[in-house]
Amino acid sequence: MPGQSRDTPPLILFNAAPPDAAQRTLLTCLHSHTWAERVAGHRPYPDVDALLAASDEAAYDLSATDLAEALAAESLPALPEDTYSAAHTALDAAQAAYEARFGHAFVIYLDETPPEEHLDRVLADIRSRLANDPDDERQVAAEQLRRLARSRLGSTLRGAGNCATSH
Repeated sequence: MPGQSRDTPPLILFNAAPPDAAQRTLLTCLHSHTWAERVAGHRPYPDVDALLAASDEAAYDLSATDLAEALAAESLPALPEDTYSAAHTALDAAQAAYEARFGHAFVIYLDETPPEEHLDRVLADIRSRLANDPDDERQVAAEQLRRLARSRLGSTLRGAGNCATSH
């Protein structure tokens, strides 16, 4: 967070930040103004777990408009540099089919997947989720966004950096 001291825990800085600064930090975790306002508005949090619980609750309450706003800011996780070109082609084609069907970027939470399995997992999930009806897929995407926001926020407020850097 801006102005962060090496000695002050990130959660204390977050709790003490002006509302607009707290919301800017939150928007790098999940780009929903409603979510960011709601989470920032319930400060101070006694610990990171309480903040993460509030983040989850606010994410569960996203409207279709809020969800669309958050999805518009997302992109696929980057592939490792040594990934062969055919994989990039397959991923690009799958992503294009997904976006054409659902009108937004494919989102996926990969923190519990070993890095060497990311490509296979992304491709398998895109292909699988293409069979979803739009309402079901909106629910799946919302859950993936909630998990991404939780992970990004936890990393940031445990001192690991900017929310947007973690997929």
